[in-house]
Amino acid sequence: MDNHLYINREISWLSFNERVLQESCDPTVPLLERLRFLGIFSSNLDEFYRVRIANVQREIDYVTEKGIKLTKYGYDPGELMLEIQKAIRKMRLRYEQTFETLKRELSDGGVHIINETQLTAEQGALVRNYFKEQVLRKLVPIMIPSVGNAFPLLHDNFIYLAVGLRKSKSKKPARVALIEIPSKVLPRFYVLPKQGRHAYVMLLDDVIRYNLDEVFSILDYDTYSAHVIKISRDAELDFDDDLSQSFSQRVSKSLKERKIGRPVRLTYDKNIPADVLDLVMKGLGLSDERFLLPGSRYHNFRDFMNFPILGRKSYSYPRFSPLPHPAAPAIKRLFTVLKEGDMLLHYPYHTFDYNIELLREAAIDPYVTEIKITLYRVAPQSSLINALVNAQRNGKSVTAVIEFQARFDEEANIELANRLSDEGIRVIQGVSGLKVHTKVILIKRPRKRDTERYGVISTGNFHERTAHLYSDTALFTSNRKLLKEVEQLFDFFDYNYRSHHYNHLLVAPFNMRTELEHLIDQEIESAHLGDEAYLMVKVNSLVDDSMIAKLYEASQAGVRIRMIVRGICRLIPGVPGLSDNIEVRSIVDKYLEHSRIWIFSHGGQPKYYIASADWMERNLDRRVELAVPIIDKKLQAELRDLFEIQWADNCKARLINKEMSNTYVRSAQADHRSQIALEAYFAKKLNP
Repeated sequence: MDNHLYINREISWLSFNERVLQESCDPTVPLLERLRFLGIFSSNLDEFYRVRIANVQREIDYVTEKGIKLTKYGYDPGELMLEIQKAIRKMRLRYEQTFETLKRELSDGGVHIINETQLTAEQGALVRNYFKEQVLRKLVPIMIPSVGNAFPLLHDNFIYLAVGLRKSKSKKPARVALIEIPSKVLPRFYVLPKQGRHAYVMLLDDVIRYNLDEVFSILDYDTYSAHVIKISRDAELDFDDDLSQSFSQRVSKSLKERKIGRPVRLTYDKNIPADVLDLVMKGLGLSDERFLLPGSRYHNFRDFMNFPILGRKSYSYPRFSPLPHPAAPAIKRLFTVLKEGDMLLHYPYHTFDYNIELLREAAIDPYVTEIKITLYRVAPQSSLINALVNAQRNGKSVTAVIEFQARFDEEANIELANRLSDEGIRVIQGVSGLKVHTKVILIKRPRKRDTERYGVISTGNFHERTAHLYSDTALFTSNRKLLKEVEQLFDFFDYNYRSHHYNHLLVAPFNMRTELEHLIDQEIESAHLGDEAYLMVKVNSLVDDSMIAKLYEASQAGVRIRMIVRGICRLIPGVPGLSDNIEVRSIVDKYLEHSRIWIFSHGGQPKYYIASADWMERNLDRRVELAVPIIDKKLQAELRDLFEIQWADNCKARLINKEMSNTYVRSAQADHRSQIALEAYFAKKLNP
């Protein structure tokens, strides 16, 4: 394999997060939305450290232990770590500068983010009162010994104030205390009363700083310094082979071990006193500078995704209300609608409520006997889950396949499984050795001569909240052939040793990879014959070596390939003689692009698919994924329109290239922002 033909995965991911950072720097984006993108950037970076950096460190440990050399896509693990750190430090500087710029612009507009040194006497009294009534009893300061090995366990991705306690006339080293900032149980932002048109917001960190004398009032100190620190730990789940325990027990055990996983990053306020930082580093057992990331006064910027609006509606994007689907007026039963034909739902442009209504209808329909669903992530207090529970109470046989290894949702999914089991719902705890990532609903309704089946096959989770934020596509159908194969898939969940043949669905890890390769080979053959040959692919990530090699082969044969890849893209487009027929773009805008759409020319009879899978090795080989063909010609045209509208974006689309420059796609035509254009497109379909 030629390493120069592939971009390193980690470096490509950082390039994606730079596109997120670009949104926070864009003056055309409303101010609070720019703050939100800073929060997304920060949250993404947290996960990158906990997962990808941790994995690179494991590789470093492995090659060090074995005394071998390992080169992967142009880097050995040590070199890669240095490149990653270099890129992150550069982005962090831009990120901190952007925050200061946003603070100034917000202040110019009358929204002031103030700290403990900027309070008026009146504001100070209010902060004191709020602290005593709401904050103080939630603080548990931990006094750190200056010698010895006793050091508290710092929780992953929590923020702490490292407080130096001193006597003003003493020359003794500072006594150090740690205070966990309780942003999980209190708002991160305290909103002070307005003064005219001016609004004032204070971070919880600074509320605590203003009241340190109250926190340590029983101690004989009069000088305090407080600086934020944050530890990120390896989030990989390691499972043991104790077969005497259930899978949920093993996941729960592994989650406990994650909480004490090896530190992979210590982020801290760069102004922290050297002696305080040294004590923290020794306590955590950190000495390698690769794990240290100096930063600004504030951390956990993901909280800025929930910054208060403060009545400044112009500082946020105008709210778009999800639309009803023109094929499903409120007065008609969904079963009746689906008997007449398939429906494609596109979130957030269409309302997610159809999923809930379909399950509610099934729950009370006297002829429905079975409901089956796969669950990867669901919303808290989910109405969809309530509909499943009601169906079980109404005597339906309900089965839920719940993936316990949905990263960072493991505990929530174990709790969900226990709740559903308590209600009598049959819970299948995933599949050993595979993640169940597909999103499917199947409803069976026996009639006298036949069994009616209704189903939903989606590119995204059955999650009410994210359906307002993520762009996904779902097929609602009563197609017998498709849903019989969906039923085969649920049979596999019951009996993992059974294999099935799928004529219509592409199912990973069984036939998806081979069928995709076959479809691309057909395009290659068409190109060799001089016939029209093209691919249009929309995915979140393009990582798999074999799929990239197949795309290079297709490009060399003359197949025109257009790809919209939101995140990681290891393919290098535009290389003469290799990938000069491949163009790749990425769209980052107010909605997270999450749908997967695949379109093949197929000898003049185009094939259309929507899928839960990205083109990554894990999706194609180690997960249960599903791609469903879209058969209805009108729905095919709708998918084609969607792709073309996004491809024409000249406001929020970036070119993906070898240099990872993230250059915006620009044209002489009028501004075309695809997500806004799609809002108008689906509104017009509702009211032509």
